[in-house]
Amino acid sequence: MRLGLVVNPDAGLGGKLGFKGSDGRAEEARAAGAEDRAGPRMTQCLNHLTSLLQGSLNRTGLSVELWGWSGRMGSTWFNNDVDGMVAHWLQDTPNTTSVQETTALVNGLVNAGVDAILYAGGDGTTRDIVNALEALGPDAQRIPLVGVPGGVKMHSGCFATTPKAAAEVVLAFGLGDLRCAITEVMDLDEEVYLKGEWRVRMYGEAWTPSSPRFMQGAKEQVERASEEDTIEGLGDHIQTLLDDEPDLMVVWGSGGTLRRMGEHLGQDLTLLGIDVQHGETLHRDLNEQDLLAVVRAHVDDGSRPIVLLLSPMGGQGFLIGRGNLQLSPDVLRAIGQANVLGVATPSKLLGLDGVRIDTGDESLDGLFQAKRFIKVLQGFRTTRLLRVLDA
Repeated sequence: MRLGLVVNPDAGLGGKLGFKGSDGRAEEARAAGAEDRAGPRMTQCLNHLTSLLQGSLNRTGLSVELWGWSGRMGSTWFNNDVDGMVAHWLQDTPNTTSVQETTALVNGLVNAGVDAILYAGGDGTTRDIVNALEALGPDAQRIPLVGVPGGVKMHSGCFATTPKAAAEVVLAFGLGDLRCAITEVMDLDEEVYLKGEWRVRMYGEAWTPSSPRFMQGAKEQVERASEEDTIEGLGDHIQTLLDDEPDLMVVWGSGGTLRRMGEHLGQDLTLLGIDVQHGETLHRDLNEQDLLAVVRAHVDDGSRPIVLLLSPMGGQGFLIGRGNLQLSPDVLRAIGQANVLGVATPSKLLGLDGVRIDTGDESLDGLFQAKRFIKVLQGFRTTRLLRVLDA
């Protein structure tokens, strides 16, 4: 199987810094100390794919030829040629990369006759790849895409749930076990967001291997105005927690549900950021380091109460790892697993059979999965348990 490789080396850089995307801000993010995200997660994927090709699941002896560019858009993240997987590098990655380089790389992969494209990035990367394929015509548009989640936002349905899951999908596709289907390419409507409203819109379609277990599906926006009473009930529940325990620190996750709850409580929360409320103080839109400082100052001073409120992504079920990279493994460990509380409206719960966790740290993911369930607030003084799905 010929597998095209695309890595957006700048994707995800701004996540821990509280950026809502990395487009046009790569230099700023690196100057602030941001570390590569998309590339290392591609390495995780390729390392797992190597082990799968050499294992018993590779029942037909499938071999993979990687095609891509040398340097940061490709070879940097692949260790070495190994049994079952060899690489062909078409040219060197330029010193700076943008949509033009992604387009040129995709053109080269199509000319090389790849059977599928494995890429690491976010929704912006997905749109760039899909646009490049569309420009090449119907045959190119039918090349399946498998996304390694490496950006800040991953709303599109062609992303696997984790880097290892992407490797599982590639193997199953190569063995002929998965059929391909059309999925939606989604992204944040940035023009609307600049006006203070969160909305995800469809930008196109792509072919991708169909795997309900390993592919995340496209994000759905499911909340309705008719749920305002429910939102108020959710907010009232949080207010009772604050009334009962004045020293409680509330870490507000991102998303429309939590923002509307905050409005009901008189809090001006950020739409896509992480905010911290403690008493009369509201810390808005904190990055990873600021979160660590605020949380540790609170929890390290004895057994003071804290709760992290997270709303699962509609249609996908991600609590952690999509749009909230500020909640790094260090931040989550400081807060504590026991202090994580999901929040979901009834319509959102209808589309979920569990929640997903992708912290970027396999050992921490394992701790969440070992708990098996997460408590989710669905109304005033009303909670339920949702299963933590395997990655």
